[in-house]
Amino acid sequence: MKTLTKAEEQIMHILWDLQRAVVRDVLEQLPEPKPAYNTVSTVIRVLENKGFVSHKSYGTTNEYYTLVSKKEYTKFRFGELMQKYFNNSFPQMASFFAKENKLSIRELEEMMREIRDELKENENKS
Repeated sequence: MKTLTKAEEQIMHILWDLQRAVVRDVLEQLPEPKPAYNTVSTVIRVLENKGFVSHKSYGTTNEYYTLVSKKEYTKFRFGELMQKYFNNSFPQMASFFAKENKLSIRELEEMMREIRDELKENENKS
């Protein structure tokens, strides 16, 4: 999987939210100042070439939909961050975020509870 540019990621977030959309739908969701229609169309075609998006044609109109889920891409990006900045160490990453965000003991305990629940849920699926 390839890392997306800021513009590509912004459009992917819109497509994930809308699930299916034509270029004009995506353009309407973008904040001001809005890019040109052709710019949005080009970015979507790049996403299609990268394998993130596909389309169904209705005459001259293309309706786009995602091939990569938000969860899949998030997992990929976090994997990159973990490797690049934290030597694949979850404790290093958690410690960094705890310090930088000045998390309280209560917030850390809540985070641990959520992690335990997720691990238990994954064990039950296996």
